Amino acid sequence: MANERDTPIRGQMRRRGYRRVAHGLFLVNVEHLDDEAEWRRDLLAWLEVLPRGAAYTGLTAARLLGWYLPALPEQTPIFAATSADTRPRRPGLVCSRLRRDAAPGLVDGLPVDTSAEILLRCARDLSALDLRIVVEGARRAGHVDEDQMAEILASRRPGVRPLRTAWLSSTGKADSGGEVVLQVFHDVLEIQYVAQHELYNDAGQLVARADLWIVGTRRLHEYDGAVHRSKKAQSVDLRRSGGIGGADLQRRGFTLDDLLNHALVTMHEIDRDLGRPHRMRRFHAWQRVVEQSMYSHAGRERVMNRWHREMGVADGARAAS
Repeated sequence: MANERDTPIRGQMRRRGYRRVAHGLFLVNVEHLDDEAEWRRDLLAWLEVLPRGAAYTGLTAARLLGWYLPALPEQTPIFAATSADTRPRRPGLVCSRLRRDAAPGLVDGLPVDTSAEILLRCARDLSALDLRIVVEGARRAGHVDEDQMAEILASRRPGVRPLRTAWLSSTGKADSGGEVVLQVFHDVLEIQYVAQHELYNDAGQLVARADLWIVGTRRLHEYDGAVHRSKKAQSVDLRRSGGIGGADLQRRGFTLDDLLNHALVTMHEIDRDLGRPHRMRRFHAWQRVVEQSMYSHAGRERVMNRWHREMGVADGARAAS
């Protein structure tokens, strides 16, 4: 049960010491809480305005469950689903129809929809790259019921087509959202790879587990994200590098900056390494993937406009954060 400081207050509050969650919904200010803790307090408060039996779904549930997320706008709304005849429409909340017979799952006391339904809700809004990141995170966490997913993918419900594409192309092995971007980059470049591939030396000793092993080569392509800068991860990377060098393997690391902002140069270098001709059509295909995603301003604006319409916000043209 939430303690007194987490009990939401309905109505109008003009006194100091309170913060606004939504129109007519307030919480007591609490010092020294991080953004995640405050966000979870907000979710408890939102339950006050949601119909009984509602559950969190979409990107809200994905975040609660710890799945990988794309580059979300700052003003991403709360996503919920309800089986009630009427669904609330207000700024900051997107409420859809709940489709399930079983009771919702709970994450820290907060109700969440089934994983398959969460992914389907995401598929209605997200681009191919953004959706692939969320699907990969759900699979990596082991949260998806294969039977439920098969049932949804066999249906004709909105969002099934992009979800099927993301599901069939995902590996369920990526260690981060950035690594998923690296996978999709290679998909667009038409480079065959094996994710999280274990490599052994002639003595049968494991020398490396590569994010991506480029099939038919001795090349390893890996995502160099923030986790690699921690001391613990760095020491592990150094030990791996020694094993890679001893096994005559060639490792190359990529950052999001390489993939998103310097893609043309990165593609040229990869093509040169693989001894194949460069094709501009692959670069243009990657440009389209990125421009449609929330890694671009246009992609964020597109999805925010969609969410504004679903919330009933008149000013759907406001800029994405």
